[in-house]
Amino acid sequence: MARKEENMGCVLCEHCTAECCRYVALPLETPTSKRDFDDIRWYLMHENITVFVEDRAWYVQFRTRCRNLQSDFRCGVYETRPAICREYKAENCDYVGGDYGYKQLFTEPDQIGKFAEEYFAKKRAAARTRKAAGAGRKLARSGSRKKLMRGKSVKKLARGSVKRKAG
Repeated sequence: MARKEENMGCVLCEHCTAECCRYVALPLETPTSKRDFDDIRWYLMHENITVFVEDRAWYVQFRTRCRNLQSDFRCGVYETRPAICREYKAENCDYVGGDYGYKQLFTEPDQIGKFAEEYFAKKRAAARTRKAAGAGRKLARSGSRKKLMRGKSVKKLARGSVKRKAG
């Protein structure tokens, strides 16, 4: 359930449980091959690893606590904290975020395996559809040529063949 900021009083940080200090998420290249999906499956075989898709971008997330997080959920190096921490905005706070609304969330190797099977099945179906559409266009074009040939006068066709015989 998403928590409402207005229910937490005037200072959001007073309610902070430092969720943002308990993981690292790094971007992944969008998987397109069986090897790519197999690599992700390998990531998910490790403890405290998830993979998610958000706004069409893929990420691997490592659940690991920041070494500077104190027992009161405050930063032990607040004055010299890294830029990524300084740039973090309260509106992105994991505490009020509730459900992340990931397009996809993978926590187990079998999940990515099933997703990959479906992905490649859709890809094969799309390729068959494109191939069939291409074949249909070829037939339509060859049929149009035949119609054009039928529209030419018999005399023009005959003259062409006569010239070839004579030449």
